[in-house]
Amino acid sequence: MTIAPFHPPKRTLMGPGPSDVHPRITEALARPTIGHLDPEFIRMMDELKSLIQYAFKTSNRLTLPISAPGSAGMEACFANLVEEGDKVIVCINGVFGGRMKENVIRMGGTAITVDSDWGRAVDPKAVEETLNAHPDAKVLAFVHAETSTGARSDAKTLCQLARKHNCLTIVDTVTSLAGSELEVDGWGVDAVYSGSQKCLSCVPGLSPVSFSEAAVEKIQARKTPVRSWFLDMNLVMGYWGGDGKRAYHHTAPVNQLYALHEALYLLQEEGLDNSWQRHQRHHQALVAGLAAMGLEMLVPEEERLAQLNAVVIPEGVDDLAVRQQLLAEYNLEIGAGLGAFADKVWRIGLMGYAANQTNVLHCLSALESALLRQGHRFTPGEAVKAAISVYQ
Repeated sequence: MTIAPFHPPKRTLMGPGPSDVHPRITEALARPTIGHLDPEFIRMMDELKSLIQYAFKTSNRLTLPISAPGSAGMEACFANLVEEGDKVIVCINGVFGGRMKENVIRMGGTAITVDSDWGRAVDPKAVEETLNAHPDAKVLAFVHAETSTGARSDAKTLCQLARKHNCLTIVDTVTSLAGSELEVDGWGVDAVYSGSQKCLSCVPGLSPVSFSEAAVEKIQARKTPVRSWFLDMNLVMGYWGGDGKRAYHHTAPVNQLYALHEALYLLQEEGLDNSWQRHQRHHQALVAGLAAMGLEMLVPEEERLAQLNAVVIPEGVDDLAVRQQLLAEYNLEIGAGLGAFADKVWRIGLMGYAANQTNVLHCLSALESALLRQGHRFTPGEAVKAAISVYQ
């Protein structure tokens, strides 16, 4: 076997993640590696915690990046907050709500599900009815931005309902962080997790998390040890704690943390509100272009994510053939549907650095070409015109 150095092709990433990595973040990865207990690295860790607090809009002391992807952030929240026999209400409106349920079961909890239609937001009325029916529930868990469908749920209202019923909240913000309005403290979120590879435009492999004081009290009052040693917040905080002191827990991914620091610094430079507005502006241009090709969006406008666009595949169009053509001829990646929406929708991402006018117009032009080859009827050139009219 002859093996050569690996040089990946240059792609435009407009799928459900990862997103295009900002050049400054790529440069940060190449900076000199130092020890994970080096005084300079510890100083950077303190800055990184502050930057994550900024992104989540929280002052939570227990805020840090898990040294693993968003799925580990999810598991960290459930492993620390759910004990044997705890009743957890889980809202399911897509694939990732289902993963929350799986975590509850594996932690020995009892999962009570609130099922909503895929492609729609979680129904607050159904959640309140379930909370009323289960007054002994300890936690309400839901996905803020469901990556499998592009639906955005009303996190503020759901957290208010949980607090009214004395429940802690676990919220998945893997796709919403930096792309949609999110206020951890203002909305009363107790445990939140995200990922580095979506709207932060960072490399995959890190999961920012944050726990409220109420969540910390729950963790400290556990009757049984956290089932995961690696994700036990009591241990992890020995390394990520304050006052400049660090106890060895694991060898941190030093260069990836440089990259996350740069990603969050870029977010702070742009400003959270500006980032949210930028994602919305490019989403509107994309939707206008898609409509000009006769394509429909899966999610109603008022429940729709800007950064993850689920587009209904027209009848007679070959899902795989279109995506393969985009990749082979245009170096453009868009995502396939998941679960119930496999072969029924495309998932087009506008995340972080990838949310820009050049990408929107490139995607629309490439999709026009692929759909014409499939025999889909529309007026060529109108999609790009429609998007440009939004920008103008």
